Amino acid sequence: MLVLARKINESIMIGDDIEVVVVDIKGDQVKLGIRAPRNVAIHRTEIYQEIQEQNKQAAQSAAPDQVRDLRKLLGKEKKSEEE
Repeated sequence: MLVLARKINESIMIGDDIEVVVVDIKGDQVKLGIRAPRNVAIHRTEIYQEIQEQNKQAAQSAAPDQVRDLRKLLGKEKKSEEE
């Protein structure tokens, strides 16, 4: 892990288009501002982990009939399965 020291209003760059700015420091809390393209998802770690878990559960709960029906709707059903 890379560890950097920054003061208020100082920033770091991640790649060419993501900037993380130290906005405020109060006690043991640091507020960060993040400038990134709209297509970059930014989540707190605990939220990101919850999203991943819910996606995993949703993928596992799909019944084979639902997957087959979805494939048909998307035109991905193999001809041999239709016959």
